[in-house]
Amino acid sequence: MQPAGGPAGGEAAPAPPPLTSSSSCSPGPANIQVSRIMRPDDANIAGNVHGGTILKMIEEAGAIISTRHCNTQTGERCVAALARVERTDFLSPMCIGDVAHVSAEITYTSKHSVEVQVNVESENILTGAKRVTNKATLWYVPLSLHNVHKILEVPPIQFAGKEQEEEGRRRYEEQKMERRETKERNGEVILPVINPDRQRKDPYTVGYSQSSLIHLVGPSDCTMHGFVHGGVTMKLMDEVAGIVAARHCKTNIVTASVDAINFHEKIKKGSVITISGRMTFTSNKSMEIEVFVDADPFVDESQERYRAVSAFFTYVSLSKEGRPLPVPQLVVETEDERRRFEEGKGRYLQTKAKRQAKIKPLTQQ
Repeated sequence: MQPAGGPAGGEAAPAPPPLTSSSSCSPGPANIQVSRIMRPDDANIAGNVHGGTILKMIEEAGAIISTRHCNTQTGERCVAALARVERTDFLSPMCIGDVAHVSAEITYTSKHSVEVQVNVESENILTGAKRVTNKATLWYVPLSLHNVHKILEVPPIQFAGKEQEEEGRRRYEEQKMERRETKERNGEVILPVINPDRQRKDPYTVGYSQSSLIHLVGPSDCTMHGFVHGGVTMKLMDEVAGIVAARHCKTNIVTASVDAINFHEKIKKGSVITISGRMTFTSNKSMEIEVFVDADPFVDESQERYRAVSAFFTYVSLSKEGRPLPVPQLVVETEDERRRFEEGKGRYLQTKAKRQAKIKPLTQQ
């Protein structure tokens, strides 16, 4: 498991300050809460908080609590680096002016990894109304401050009971297996499409909406180790996925969920990263976009371009009034596109079945 960079700079305050402060962070041995008011520069074109901004806050909270935990034992100091983000659902939009409360809790530890579960709550500070907007699960590994290639052991946590420990071990084994399966896709490449070529492609095809961003990794993107923050990478991925979705629909779009994000390799400061996205599947109301991050460490000529991160994003189309709109169906042209479409359909049906399975017990109460 090759992680991304460690936590963002800055220290957690000893207690949450009043809500007049723009940000706060409260400590705790097993859980923390980070709060920040949403500003106009956090908005997407629809006027709500950018999904990538929320992903970045989730990662920062996870990095803080896991780094704290991994340094509770004596010995070599370390920083926790993001290795994987499980499926993250965007349950409701967050508005500019709201206060985001990001709560993080360590729920499982293996010998070399930490599972952190994060909840995001939005508060309207004028009315006091609160609602849950996001839930996420993240996995971190502790890297030595003296040798970033050395993964240290994680201090174990105390479980409430044997059942809780076994459930955590099951989640650990599942994500480990899924990560291996994802690596098999890393040979695939998304070739860039330039504007003259795009104009010759038919609307609603994969090539028409396919998009890329190129970003030079600077010091502000990185941890004290000189590697990119996982949250920075996720925000860039969300931006590319949003461009693909907007080109396909030509409407307002919002992030509905993010499937597991796998961090395969660290990205060094000074690298040029290419974030590429393509449409893989559409249902009547949603669209799935596959996003790759490839790193080109041109400062270090000894290393070739490599796949650093991969994930699937799900978007929905909205009217100007914020109501869901039908999604134009994706036109597949090649065997590879048909294969990816069927794979995406399988993920969509699996997610739908899981959601219905959760709703059913509630309706029977």
